Order: sequence, then C-alpha cells, then structure tokens
Amino acid sequence: MQPLTVEWIAKAEEDFAVGSRELARSESPAFNAVCFHAQQAAEKFIKAVIQERGIPVPAIHNLPVLAKVVDEGRAFELLRGDLAALSQLAVSSRYPGYFANRRAAKEAMDTAEQVRMICRGLLGLPI
Repeated sequence: MQPLTVEWIAKAEEDFAVGSRELARSESPAFNAVCFHAQQAAEKFIKAVIQERGIPVPAIHNLPVLAKVVDEGRAFELLRGDLAALSQLAVSSRYPGYFANRRAAKEAMDTAEQVRMICRGLLGLPI
C-alpha cells in the first residue's frame, strides 16, 4: 500500500473515532461536530482509495463527486443519496441557522461507517 494511502486511512480512522466517541457521550454530545467528522472520515476514506489507484486526489469535499472517481461510483451507488446528504450536512452543521440533533448525527455516522466498510474492503483491509 502506498505511504500516502496509509496516511489517508489513518486520518480517516481518526475522524471516524472522534465522531463515534462524541456521539456516544451521554452528557452534552456535540452533534454538529459529529456530522462534520463523519463527513471528513467518509471523504478521507474515499480519497485513500483514489490515492491507492494512482489517480490524482481531487481537492474537493463533495462526496458524490469523489465517489464517481472510484469505479465511476459503482461501489457507492446505493449510498448516492446518503453521500449527498452527508456533504450538505457537514456544511450546514458548521454555520448558524442549523443545529444537528442526535438523529442527524447518528445518520451521518451510519453513512460514514458504510463508506468505511466499502473503502477498507476495496483496499483489502480488515473491516
């Protein structure tokens, strides 16, 4: 595995762990932060696959567009709507006018977990 792929995976796993820990908090969980870290984890997992395939990693954050780079998106076809929602949620949860709740944060982490499983599988890593 390429060294940069390993770095992408490490950073993705870190974001995934932060989101998971925060969602599990019983006192005052930061749901907005969970949404942001879920999106970041998904983005970095997808970018790890792109990196490993020797494709230049786009400097974008749009998950559906990134997913299309990986096998033209076939690996993520069933998640297309969820990826679009997670991309939007990561932006809206960082600015005034929207506050994520537990349900939104849980859905964000569920999507990130599905992306994690797909990408780790594509990279031949244990799930």
